[in-house]
Amino acid sequence: MSEPSTTARIKGLRIIAVDDEPDILETIVDVLDGATVDCAKSYQEAIELLVPDESKGPAGEKYDVAVLDIMGVDGMSLLAETVNQRIPTVMLTAHAMNPQTLKASILNGALSYLPKEELSNLDEHISDVLDAVEKGQSTWHRLFTRMGRFFERAYGPAWVSDDPEFWKYYYPPMM
Repeated sequence: MSEPSTTARIKGLRIIAVDDEPDILETIVDVLDGATVDCAKSYQEAIELLVPDESKGPAGEKYDVAVLDIMGVDGMSLLAETVNQRIPTVMLTAHAMNPQTLKASILNGALSYLPKEELSNLDEHISDVLDAVEKGQSTWHRLFTRMGRFFERAYGPAWVSDDPEFWKYYYPPMM
């Protein structure tokens, strides 16, 4: 069960979730109870939601948050679109869980990068991202403070050694 502040934070948000796995989308909708979640199962469906056809009426409402799978839906290309629209974006992955894709997500403007194992805590992660943005704080510092041990276990203890100059701006143990 989420903390009341997290539940209150999520309530009323408009979120776009993109994943090619229907069960993942169902879980996202369940976890983000209280938010309006528009789901897309492909890159094309997501683009249609993000960039509505003007001939069919006025442009759609802006989303408060995007949750994008990386593999299967061309999440990195979708990230470019959400960043262009200034939509805070959380990358969600199982198969692209590696330091290179994490770094690419950061460089391309994502504000968080989560393993699918963290789906049950997605509401807390989104709340944390939005809180950090509002306070002008690093979303990455918060993520790595919360989940640094996960990344160390997943990637190995020296995972940031490939580019310490880059990681010192994002990964708290290097700051």
